[in-house]
Amino acid sequence: MLRMHEAAAKGFAKEALAYARGRPEYPVAVDQWLREALQLNDARTVVDLGAGTGKFTRRLLATGANIIAVEPVPEMLAQLTRILPNVAARSGTAESIPVNDAAVDAVVCAQSFHWFASKAALQEIRRVLKPGGHLGLIWNVRNEAVDWVAAMTAIMAPYQGDAPRYGSGAWRKVFPAEGFGPLREEHFRNGHTGHPEQVIVERVLSTSFIAALPRPQHLIVAARLRDLIAMTPALNKREEVTVPYQTVVFSSEKL
Repeated sequence: MLRMHEAAAKGFAKEALAYARGRPEYPVAVDQWLREALQLNDARTVVDLGAGTGKFTRRLLATGANIIAVEPVPEMLAQLTRILPNVAARSGTAESIPVNDAAVDAVVCAQSFHWFASKAALQEIRRVLKPGGHLGLIWNVRNEAVDWVAAMTAIMAPYQGDAPRYGSGAWRKVFPAEGFGPLREEHFRNGHTGHPEQVIVERVLSTSFIAALPRPQHLIVAARLRDLIAMTPALNKREEVTVPYQTVVFSSEKL
């Protein structure tokens, strides 16, 4: 089994409580994508792989599908089982999914695939999928064409190290993948609306490699974010702001 990246193991364990609160939701268009591209309905079973605290699991519930949530970080899994006690939640990794061969109709990775993108993970996903089953990948990506959003990223960048991220594109190198059809890509507009402290400060502080920082550095990042808010007219003294996102989804069928 591949070793979990230290930023994920430490950061998500430390900030499990803040993770769901600081993260954006998903646009309504995702519900249709789940039903059409992944063919989820009340007769299907889906694995939510890297389910975290259950942020995306709640969206899967709306499809009526039977859900198996798989998460390797104990603190995240504990939050999921507390919030969604009726969902089957299991400890596991992408390279060791606690599901029988050809047992599920879909595997969905929301905000997670970049952490474990490898041939080994895709082989394991293929093992648990039924023939004709679907793999779904989904990310919420900040729109850095907006100056102050780009400034948020600039505050985070010095601490990233080698932590995997969607934006690096490294996860794409495992495709085309043996036993899977081509990736189909779609984009949906999204936004995270709330108080600046929640959607900017808490969001950044819940990022794995920021959450894993020693407390003095963690406080420096928080202070820089609050300075950014104070110096940006579109953010300063506002009770509610919207951080612009694009939700990017990919689907692929098991051949």
